[in-house]
Amino acid sequence: MAFPPNQPVSREQAKVMNRFDITKRMVALLRNEEAVIGGIGYTNFDLWGAGQRPQNFYMLGSMGLAVPIGMGVALAQPRRKVIALEGDGSILMELGSLATVAARKQKNLTVVIMDNGAYQITGGQTALTAEGADIVAIAKGCGLTQSAWAADESAFEEMIALSLREDGPWLIGCRIDSAKPVETTERDPPILKDRFMRGLGVKGS
Repeated sequence: MAFPPNQPVSREQAKVMNRFDITKRMVALLRNEEAVIGGIGYTNFDLWGAGQRPQNFYMLGSMGLAVPIGMGVALAQPRRKVIALEGDGSILMELGSLATVAARKQKNLTVVIMDNGAYQITGGQTALTAEGADIVAIAKGCGLTQSAWAADESAFEEMIALSLREDGPWLIGCRIDSAKPVETTERDPPILKDRFMRGLGVKGS
């Protein structure tokens, strides 16, 4: 099946969606204990607000590392689907990770980029995606051929569902608004790590 399952759109054509809404839609599609890595900031907070799962890892203070951490989990547990949620500002700090994912052909990994063109949590400073940097085009240039912008909420759900059924790697770009998150992730790193390890079955309960 082609990716995306509908007509491809450009960044400018993609609908600006609500981050919390599409995060809830994604979580609702998870059925098989898929691992989800939430990048720092509001992407992370909305993952927390969408319902805590032991297979969710909520990053704290590690900007740009959602994709590398997701890659590590995907390598360690190749039968588990892994989703890395990252903001546009953060992925711009770690573009090399996209080339690594492509070169490794990590088929159980999906990267979701939440792009509002700003470093929202630190004051709304302009990110380079608002100045013309196209993350989907960059991903394709890195070799991630299954990369596309989500045209709208329905297309996003279809793309997530497809990535959970078929081999990747995948990258889904999402234009999002600047709404603040509904909750804030608890800030206790040992507890967050412990829950995640138990959720992946690498630490006894």
